[in-house]
Formats: sequence, C-alpha cells, structure tokens
Amino acid sequence: MQSSSNFIDLVFDDAGQGSPVLLIHGFPLCRAMWRPQIEPLTAAGYRVITPDLRGFGGSPAGTIPITMDLYADDLVNLLDRLDIDRAIVGGMSMGGYVLLNLLERFPERVAHPLFLVTRAAGDDEPGRAKRNAMIQAVADGNPLKVAETFESVLFAPRTPFNRPELVTEAKGWMAATVPAGLIGGLQAMRDRRDSLGQLAGFGQKALVVGAEHDLAVPIEHSRLLHRELPDSRFCLVSDAGHMANLERPDAFNRCLLDFLHDLPRS
Repeated sequence: MQSSSNFIDLVFDDAGQGSPVLLIHGFPLCRAMWRPQIEPLTAAGYRVITPDLRGFGGSPAGTIPITMDLYADDLVNLLDRLDIDRAIVGGMSMGGYVLLNLLERFPERVAHPLFLVTRAAGDDEPGRAKRNAMIQAVADGNPLKVAETFESVLFAPRTPFNRPELVTEAKGWMAATVPAGLIGGLQAMRDRRDSLGQLAGFGQKALVVGAEHDLAVPIEHSRLLHRELPDSRFCLVSDAGHMANLERPDAFNRCLLDFLHDLPRS
C-alpha cells in the first residue's frame, strides 16, 4: 500500500485486525525486517502496520532535508490516512529514535511505546564523526561503505556462522537503500536530540527489549531506558545481537506478546 505523506508515497504493509501496532524499522533496513513478527501478532488479534521510512525500502526519499521530525511527521500522516487515533508503536534502533520524537511531539498518538534494541542518548562527538565519515563515503560514490560498516555490528558474533542466510538477507536490504536515504538517515541520527532527560515524562506503560550480545546498542542502554521510564517492563533476548527479532524470533515475539497481553484492549 502507499500513503501520500509530505509529498511522497510511504510504502507500508497493513495486516490483521484489532488494536493497531505500528513497527518502525532500523537503519539502514526496511519494513521486511518485521517478517517474523507479523503472523504471530496478527494471530494474537492485532493490526500490524509496517512502513518503510522515507528513503528506505520502497519509499522515496523526497527532496527536502530528512530529520527525525520529518520521519515522525510522516508516520503521523500515515496514521491519519488510516484513521488511527492512537497506536502501540515499536521502534528498533533508529526506529526507536523516531519513537522518542513521536513521544516528545505527538504523545497523544502513542498508546504504548515499545523500545526495541534502541537508546535514548544522542550521539557524542566520536559518534557524530563516524556518521560524517559515512555520509562523505556515500557522497563520494561508495554507498556500500554503510552496509560494510553495519554488517559487522548487526548480529551476534556466532550468527554469521550459524545462520549466514540472515546476514545475506540483511546485506541485501542495506545494499538496496538509495544514497539519499542513507545520507538522510545518517544526518537525522547525527542531529537528533538527546532524549534522556525526557524519559521521566513519558507516562505510558512501556516495553524495553534488549539483546544480550548487541554490538550496536549495548545492553546497558536498554537497562538505562528501563530505569528512567516511569512505567516500563524489561525483557532480555538472550543469545542474540542487534537483529534479535530475526535471530531469535520466538523469544523476541514472546517479549512483545507477553507485554501486549497484559494491556487493556482498545
């Protein structure tokens, strides 16, 4: 499906019926990463919406500078077109940064946040320098530099040996991302606000999922989110890395479903 949003068409999948769950993919990935979650969630009675953020998957990048505000605006416009007032919103990694933006600017649209292998802190100076180096590499005609960099941190150390097909699949998603999407995402992450000071004001019951062997977002960031949020549940996916939802889908889905089961149905 496509939804007109800020003069672009966001591509998204919409499956199932029931309370809406919006899942936001990470960088530099796409909505296909949520494949292992859609059937279990729809079978449990949820409507699952998985968009491609602008510049990723099938969604064009548009022509205006990409920011976290813009990503969040796109998703609010998508919810409006689908006549959804409030949704349970999950964000993985960069998707979690978009979720934080939604909570800061549109808290009434988020029924319950799901923080999935993500962090609240902004980039420090070394982190921004790394983003700038990758932006320059893409601008210089080497977009595969991004895939090469992220490939090394997306999975637990044993996954490339035990399940190489997952690595190959993720590399394909990254390699297919257009340069404008890569640059826009890197700039948006580099320039995002630090949200640590805002966490205490997010009153919705929240879920925080961390992964034991996450090399991209070490587990202490997930534990910090859990400590600072006023009403959260923490769930650890053992023997998994940053792509925990692909590496250990049964355990990851159990984290989601156990949390969702305890929420009142709207």
